[in-house]
Amino acid sequence: MLGGRHNSKSSKRLAIIQPMKHQELISPLDNRYNKKIVDLANNFSESNLNKTRFEIEIDWIIFLTSHCGKNFKSLSSAAKNNLLEIRKSFNNKSAKRIKTIESKTNHDVKAVEYFIREEMNKFSNLKKYQHLVHFALTSEDVNSLSYAVLLRDAQVIYIKKLDILLKDLNSKSKSWASLPLLARTHGQAASPSTIGKEIKVFHQRLVRQKDLLKKMKPMAKFGGATGNFHTLDLSDGNINWVSKTNKFLSLFKVEQNPITTQIESHDGIAEIAHCIQRINNILIDLNQDMWIYIANDIFKLKLKEGEVGSSTMPHKVNPIDFENSEGNLGLSNSMMSFFADKLTKSRLQRDLSDSTVLRNLGVGFGYSYLGISSCLNGLSKIQPNKETAKTELADNWQVLAEALQIVMKLEGYDNAYEEIKAKTRGQSIDKNSYLSIVNGLNISDKSKNKLIKLTPLNYLGIADKLAKS
Repeated sequence: MLGGRHNSKSSKRLAIIQPMKHQELISPLDNRYNKKIVDLANNFSESNLNKTRFEIEIDWIIFLTSHCGKNFKSLSSAAKNNLLEIRKSFNNKSAKRIKTIESKTNHDVKAVEYFIREEMNKFSNLKKYQHLVHFALTSEDVNSLSYAVLLRDAQVIYIKKLDILLKDLNSKSKSWASLPLLARTHGQAASPSTIGKEIKVFHQRLVRQKDLLKKMKPMAKFGGATGNFHTLDLSDGNINWVSKTNKFLSLFKVEQNPITTQIESHDGIAEIAHCIQRINNILIDLNQDMWIYIANDIFKLKLKEGEVGSSTMPHKVNPIDFENSEGNLGLSNSMMSFFADKLTKSRLQRDLSDSTVLRNLGVGFGYSYLGISSCLNGLSKIQPNKETAKTELADNWQVLAEALQIVMKLEGYDNAYEEIKAKTRGQSIDKNSYLSIVNGLNISDKSKNKLIKLTPLNYLGIADKLAKS
């Protein structure tokens, strides 16, 4: 219970109740939104983290005995097969056993090590290799590589979702490429655009960040207690351990940071976090623009059977998906900003304050992933209100003031801007008053004819081409 009073006996009872149901979990990512982030949740779960540690430890034994010289006796074919069988056998029971061991050791990586020893002890031909479990490693070597693997896979999951959004935005920008729109700068009527071109702006911004994110590779260290490869060098000083461990890390498609303290510096994580932040901010910008377009009736929201917009106003259809997306992206931003700020700092050769922070990386990814999903839902419910958009633009002839002064300048009028400013600024301009201004200008008939043909609805530049590019 939160906020209520209870005695010590009831506290003890609460401590031994059955695992909480979804609706009892504290994080909305784990209850309300659980089904929407399954792939990310599985990737960043405690169970998958321990599974990754487990696999790294076993792969290290195989690597030592296969690639690291005479001091590491080669595994027999049967012994290697048994070790690989252990590696493949990780399941829910394994995850629970590791947590049971950790309850005694109070050390997560050591619990994985002890579990592997237990499993190896079941095979007579593996007992003589038990001393190689976690050989010459510090727990941070295993954790560093484990989190790099989790981040590597998270990027794939995240980009896959982002690609769905990009495909949708690209489709809409092309479909709506020629639909005229009154643009607004500072909230005021400005040179016209098209709905498709304005959607294309967001598409291109996101493409750039996605391309940057794809190039970012998580880094890991494997250099021991303070990053100097002490124990590996002691085991065989003739081996180039930087090169050797780099080869091992490459098996996981992870780059090595060879110059570290006890921890990898996490600058790579900060780069990823900052990139996710930029993606979040672009999406927040998109959400807010969609919200305003809906409020101004440029977009209509499709009706969904059974959906309620207000508990008291039956007529309402709200842009709730864009609002939900904005909120979740903001939460992700807060976390990503903290990750980038916190994880890049550690006292001397290390402190442990990064450990609990790293465990929350999935939460930052999760809120951003959820924000993308909600934005997609919002986009699936909108359709352009073509008549409203055209009417609004058609009623704003003052947007052609830009064209007037440009044509005058083409004919050499240096004070064209000032002259048109005096005729249009703060004035209510309609078709007749616009034509009156054009006919009163001291310019060639050719230029007048060009301006007479212009309307707010056709003064669109190359917006259509840009939207389809």
